[in-house]
Amino acid sequence: MSKQIYSVIKGTGKYIPKQTIPNAWFLDHEFYDEKGKKLDASNEEIIEKFRQITNISERKYLTENQVNSEVSSIAAQRAIDDAGIDKETLDYIIFAHNFGDVKYNNRHSDMVPSLAARVKHTLKIKNPDAVAYDLLFGCPGWVQGMIHANYFIKSGDAKRILVIGADSLSRISDPHDRDSMIYSDGAGATILEAIESDKPVGIISHSSRTDTFNEAFYLWMDKSYKPNHEGNDLYLKMLGRKLYNYALINVPLNVKKSLDKAGLQLTDIKKILIHQANEKMDEAIIKRLFKLYGFNDFDRSIMPMTISWLGNSSVATVPTLLDMMLKHEMKNQKFYKGDHLVFASIGAGSNINSFVYKYQD
Repeated sequence: MSKQIYSVIKGTGKYIPKQTIPNAWFLDHEFYDEKGKKLDASNEEIIEKFRQITNISERKYLTENQVNSEVSSIAAQRAIDDAGIDKETLDYIIFAHNFGDVKYNNRHSDMVPSLAARVKHTLKIKNPDAVAYDLLFGCPGWVQGMIHANYFIKSGDAKRILVIGADSLSRISDPHDRDSMIYSDGAGATILEAIESDKPVGIISHSSRTDTFNEAFYLWMDKSYKPNHEGNDLYLKMLGRKLYNYALINVPLNVKKSLDKAGLQLTDIKKILIHQANEKMDEAIIKRLFKLYGFNDFDRSIMPMTISWLGNSSVATVPTLLDMMLKHEMKNQKFYKGDHLVFASIGAGSNINSFVYKYQD
């Protein structure tokens, strides 16, 4: 078999914010429903039910003086150091996010210049051929960025690409919406590099989809649920039940499509790194995936989870999870040379994507 170009992960890095926000932090909040009616249940009951559904006990927030591009530059530098490369040899910098830089005391999204350009500036990369651009694709942005990067590499146009996934959801969450307890902040970065091989390695298949006919506004921006809330700020909102049902049906089908393209069965997969959206939802998605292959149950160790202590940091969840596994920071969660992995995500758009990866140490 003649050699072909493949995209392999050369290095990873992350930034996990220092500020830990436990569930008890929300005890003094006032929660309202979408009609502006104050919830009847006590905050203790609301928080406990939330924990049971999501398995989130705490999450991470940026400190008041930090913004998304700043902490992403830290994650990017760590990925560059981990890969042991010269930053001037990067061909592309792809930054997947949703809200740009949002300051603690100003909820407006700041995206000019692009966050990718800001990272390139912070890292002091001089090479003008290192093209920097942002990617807006909801929570699946980092996975889509990896798919973009793979196309550039396989075309021969690029040999080394930095892909970042980061968001600061704490800055755009409505303090009067119980869904705000899901959201957190973080950044993950990956160096993807071209190699020649006579056997498939690295990214070997992928699948993406966008559903907008009925699903476009399952996540959207809107005013606070609290009546007469001060200011005109917009906050992230979602139709949780509809999003759950959409994910349950379509994420397993998308993953199966990636596996079919790779010529693999589910039994060939060592780990599934899925977007940390909601633990109960993720479990239901993986269970449905296994049912597609005729299995009634599955070993939970196939889906490593960080959501209980990191929360849902949107685009950052999957690259952060990958970095933690590669750095041996997750107990009993390892993979080895030759193992096949699946990366999958779902989010605003509504978008779903996945890719199959053959690990090469």
